[in-house]
Formats: sequence, C-alpha cells, structure tokens
Amino acid sequence: MPPLFLPACRFLDAFLPGSPGLRVSLMVYTAIVGIFDHINRASSIVTKAKVDPASRLLELHVKHELASLKGAKLRKFLRQEASELFDYAGNISLNRIASENQVMETVQRVVVDMELNAGVPELAGEMAARVLNAPVQATTALQDILTRDQAAAFVEEMLELRQQREQLISEIMTHPVYQELVSNVVYQGVVNYLYEDNLIAKSVPGVGSMMKFGKRMANKAVPGLDETFERRLKAWLSDSLPGLITRSEQFLQRALSDDEVRDTAMATWVAMEDRTLADLQEGLGEVQLQEFVALGYEFWLRFRKTDYFTGCARAVVMHLFEKYGDRPLADLLGALGITREMILSEVDAWAIPVIDVLREEGYLEALVRRRLSAFYNSAAVRKIFAQES
Repeated sequence: MPPLFLPACRFLDAFLPGSPGLRVSLMVYTAIVGIFDHINRASSIVTKAKVDPASRLLELHVKHELASLKGAKLRKFLRQEASELFDYAGNISLNRIASENQVMETVQRVVVDMELNAGVPELAGEMAARVLNAPVQATTALQDILTRDQAAAFVEEMLELRQQREQLISEIMTHPVYQELVSNVVYQGVVNYLYEDNLIAKSVPGVGSMMKFGKRMANKAVPGLDETFERRLKAWLSDSLPGLITRSEQFLQRALSDDEVRDTAMATWVAMEDRTLADLQEGLGEVQLQEFVALGYEFWLRFRKTDYFTGCARAVVMHLFEKYGDRPLADLLGALGITREMILSEVDAWAIPVIDVLREEGYLEALVRRRLSAFYNSAAVRKIFAQES
C-alpha cells in the first residue's frame, strides 16, 4: 500500500465525515500519487544502477579537484608547493638541472635564431614616444633620478680610468682631422698677427693700414707672392706640427688633472641637476626617437649573430657553472636576491588571480577532465570495477 494512503484516509475521516463521494475521490487520487511515487523511486534506483561507476567516480573527482583549486584551499596549495620546491632548491645542484651546453643551446634558439616580428621595432618606437611625451617628464628633475652624491661617485670612478683618459687624449691629438684643425688655426693666427694684431700695428697709428697696403702692392708687383708666403708658412707648420702636437698633448695631460676634471664635471652637473627631463630632451622629437629605436633594433639583429656576442655569452655561462654548478640552486637564487618570501608573494599576486580567471572561463574544468578521463576510462580501471561487480 502506498505510504500516503493511510494518512490520507485518516485526514478525510476527521474533516469530511459527511462527504463519502468526495472522500472516495480523494482516496483514489492519493492512491494514484502513491503508485507513481513508487514507480519514480524504482526508476531512479534502476537509473543509478545503470550509471558507469568509473564515470561517477570521475565526476566526483573532478568536483573535488575544482573545489580545491579556488579560494583559501588554492592559496594554501600553491604556497605549500612553492615552499616545498624552494626547500628542494637547497639540495639540488645547478648541474643536476642543466648543463652549459643546454644553456648555450637555449641562448642560440631564443636569442640568436628566433625571428622577431617586424612589429617589434614599431611597438618599441611607439612606447618610447609615449615615454618621451609622458607628463612625468615635465615634473621630474634630473636630480630626482640621479643624486649629486651618485653623480660624484660616477665621476670618481671615471677618474680611476687614468690610462684610458690619457690614451683618448693621445689618439685625439694624432688624428688627421685634429692636426689639420691645429694647422689652420695656427696659420690664421700668424697671418692675423702679422697684418692686424701685432704690437706695432696696435701701438703706432696707421701702421696696420700701411702693412695691408704694402701687402696689396707687393702682390701687384710680384704676382703670386701671397701664395708663396702661404705655401712656405704652411710648409713650416707641417714641419713644426709634430712638436706642436706633442706640446699640446703634454699641456692637456697636465691641465686635465683629476681635480680639474672633477671640478668641471661637477660644475656641469650643478648647472643641469635642477632642469627637468623634458628640458634636457628638448629638440628630440618623436620622429628622431623612433629612428634611434629602429637603428638600435637593426644593430641588435646583427650584433646577436656575431662571434663576439657568442663568445661573451659563453664566457658568462661558463663562469656561472664554474661558480654555482656543484652548489645548491638556493645559493644561486640567494645571489640573485630571490627569497622564499618573494616567491610566495608573487604566487599571491599572479598565480591565484590567473587561475581564478581560467576557472571562470571553464578551462580549468576542461583541463582536469582531460587529465583524469584517460585514467578512469582505462582498461585497468574498468577491469577493477568488473571484478568488484
């Protein structure tokens, strides 16, 4: 008898004693409802029995994993695993993780051989232009970026490069362009002194004009005299130039003492430190900046394929493995300033928000199903359930 039948009868007897027809109708309706209730329950039992146990376990496992990959559970899981990995870094050496050849092959693939899209220099130029025109350029002074003490420290380090400074001065002095400049300056100075600025011409009125008049008359009387004088004077300068250059170099080496260079550099800094970056960039427009970016990009494309770049990269990698190859990875991480707290803070800042987005988009559930379905649909699992049944 349906479970609702007897309660229904008692209810009708109590409240409808004088309506036998209505009572019978309600009793019949109650009986029919009870029958359908039994049918639905039986159908549900049969349906559940027909569901594949492996599929049911898969669904439960998927729900369990998704529940553990959000909120406080996700944060606890990521922080625990990150901390565990950091602990392993104290026991695993760099040589167990990689080798010099592996690192160099990676450099070759990623840095040297990888083709960069043409949009890279365009994007870099646009970003550089944005930086150039940013409002902060007009409100930031040079001293806000580099303090006077830091500038003085740079100058002091430059002063330590005395040999390089002396070599630079020597190379400038011996350069043909500089020698020609000195020759022309000396020639013009001698000529101006002879005809205009000498002591006699300045002291005696009219002597300067008479000398210029005499020069014109002499050129008329002896054509080519002026050219001969110029040729002989320049020949003398040519013979005397090495000595002039040597004395000039000696003078500069004495004049450009450490104190003089320091005072000059710091005086220049004091004159510039209060100026804004926008003032210092005056004249550098977006077009010129983008051209510089394009030139830098072209230089990098060629430079990365040179033997020099490869040699420098290999030297760095060799030193890295010589120093840290047999030591725990934690030593290398410590040298780079990477601490456990830093890693955990980045997990909170990046990993958790990204995983939340992937879960909202449905990717996380699809990933879990792909990982688990192969196991629950495997022949080994189905065999176990077949044996249990």
